[in-house]
Amino acid sequence: MSELHQAAAAGDYDQVQEILRRRKCDPNQRDVDWGNKTPLHWAVAKGDVETARLLIEHGARPCLRTELGRTAAHFAAEAGSLAVLRLLHSFHAPLDKEDAGGDKPVRIAQIYGHQECVTFLKKAEPEGKAYRKIVANKGLSVDDTDEVWEKQCEDQREGKIGSVTK
Repeated sequence: MSELHQAAAAGDYDQVQEILRRRKCDPNQRDVDWGNKTPLHWAVAKGDVETARLLIEHGARPCLRTELGRTAAHFAAEAGSLAVLRLLHSFHAPLDKEDAGGDKPVRIAQIYGHQECVTFLKKAEPEGKAYRKIVANKGLSVDDTDEVWEKQCEDQREGKIGSVTK
């Protein structure tokens, strides 16, 4: 676990800010010992809006997935953090990706009984899809795909590697 992972997991905004200021750690580094979680996954799992915002503003990609295919939105939904889900939506983060078990963040919020999050996600999902369609029609791209995860899934389908959980 990197120093940035530790600071994000501890909810230490000032330390996260200092590490990012010094460019000491990559905000998208995956921690293989903790299921490929990034510092952003740790921050949103705590419901830490300000640290999540800081990480995203310094290049953290909300579309990155853990080894179980969970995005930052999955962790925010599990934590019941409506504020973090709103933040992710404001940055056009994908809120509708399925994890390895086929669950979208809205389903995770339902499972954990976070009704406000469910209501928000049911509205935000189609807004996100509409935004991606508009962007695509303009010939632009949106950062909503974890290339490493997609490659692992492709390799698994082709039998190149063992189970990746999807």
